[in-house]
Amino acid sequence: MTVSLHLPVTYDADVIVVGAGPAGASTAFHLARAGFDVLLVDSSAFPRDKVCGDFVGPVALRELADMGVTPRPDFQRTNRVIGATLFLDGRPLVTRNLPAADGLPSFGRVIPRLDLDDWIRQAAIGAGARFQPGTKVLGVEVTDRCAVVEATVGGRDGETPVRLRSRIVVAADGSNSKIARSLRTDPSPNKKDRIVAVRAYYTGVAGPGDRCDMYFSQDSFPGYAWLFPTSATTANVGLGMVMETTPPTDGHLRTQLLELVDSDAALRERLGGATIQGRVLGWPLSTYNHRTPLVRDGLLLVGDAAGLINPLNGEGIQYALLSGRWAAETIGTALRAGTGRVGIGDLLPYERRVAAVLRPEMALATTIISLIRRRDLNAVWLQALRVICARATNDKAYADLAGGILAGITPARTALSRQVVGGTAKQAARTAIVQGARVALQPRSRLRSLVDDVTDTVGSVASNTARDPAASASWAAAVAMALFELATQTVVASPTR
Repeated sequence: MTVSLHLPVTYDADVIVVGAGPAGASTAFHLARAGFDVLLVDSSAFPRDKVCGDFVGPVALRELADMGVTPRPDFQRTNRVIGATLFLDGRPLVTRNLPAADGLPSFGRVIPRLDLDDWIRQAAIGAGARFQPGTKVLGVEVTDRCAVVEATVGGRDGETPVRLRSRIVVAADGSNSKIARSLRTDPSPNKKDRIVAVRAYYTGVAGPGDRCDMYFSQDSFPGYAWLFPTSATTANVGLGMVMETTPPTDGHLRTQLLELVDSDAALRERLGGATIQGRVLGWPLSTYNHRTPLVRDGLLLVGDAAGLINPLNGEGIQYALLSGRWAAETIGTALRAGTGRVGIGDLLPYERRVAAVLRPEMALATTIISLIRRRDLNAVWLQALRVICARATNDKAYADLAGGILAGITPARTALSRQVVGGTAKQAARTAIVQGARVALQPRSRLRSLVDDVTDTVGSVASNTARDPAASASWAAAVAMALFELATQTVVASPTR
């Protein structure tokens, strides 16, 4: 007779959090503050840099205040921004301050991730989390009794294999998360859910230090460039682009950014006497997809690993901090209810909360991105941008709604309200009438030029469709799916964050 002994499992921690960026450190902070034993691991020692736009919006600032990060003297010295200007082909379209919202600051900050991530990590340690750098995670094995992180711990004498046991593992290891891939049916990333960006730091920057600038142009659309000041004379400057467009984009993003800095009049005005510091660095990001599973037995995804990035503006910091808090609340409830490995049933409330809050928010962004992937219709998309900015210039309430959506303050479904849709339609009609009158007064040569522009756009669409009908059909199908998702989510009420 064989006797099987089920000896008690010795856990290295209640929770192991893989990745000490904002999402992981936020999760560790809230769990440790609630009294749980948390082991936070990362392959890097801190402080370490992270390629990012560095803008920290009002929602993220609220989360950081709750974590005790904002009172730090070094945090208070970071650069505060109160508004933004949008440019198109070197000309300003609209300048507006960030709108006020109940319970949120009416400003943002631009904070290099070298500093921000380390401050959040320190807050987690201060709350009681243990931090272990130099830990390269190879994978996660979940048994019926525990979740095991298989990793190596490096040092000067080489790497040592380790197996770390916990009741649950939180994956916060970024957009290229190895752990997240294990949850997907198809582990290869969908290019439609990916964006890519490059950024560099500049010194000797001119212009207002309390204003973020965004630059659109025929050459870079459907992407945009940004200048986010880190001080009165320094700035984070970058360029972001969706990874898949129809027709495909040409050239390297780094080269496009440097060419744009030289050619765009508005960028040149601020950077003409500036000096680039270090290298232009790039990174890919996985954006939000409501079909992505976020939990399974013994495992939960947060932040970039969960794809919690807005595809329209690349915002991820506030979603990282929010998802960390939401995850900690769900995990804390599960840990108090039992003594063994946490099951998927205990974690599903987190996945449902993410969907309830973010899915309606992201539906509009996904629809817009799906449309503007069609680059041969850039003239149409940029004209729509002009109309929106013209309305925002003359209608403060409209501008506050549009700016709030872009900054993550106002629910995105507000864009489908009567005020926004009606205001946009009225501005479009007014613009059409004014431009029609101008066209009627133009010489015949100008009229012929306008007709040629329209003919060129129609011809380009027809030519690209004939050349690659599969790509055009794929674009149309993606737009249809996005519109259906938007329609279904407009009636969903978003709970309190």
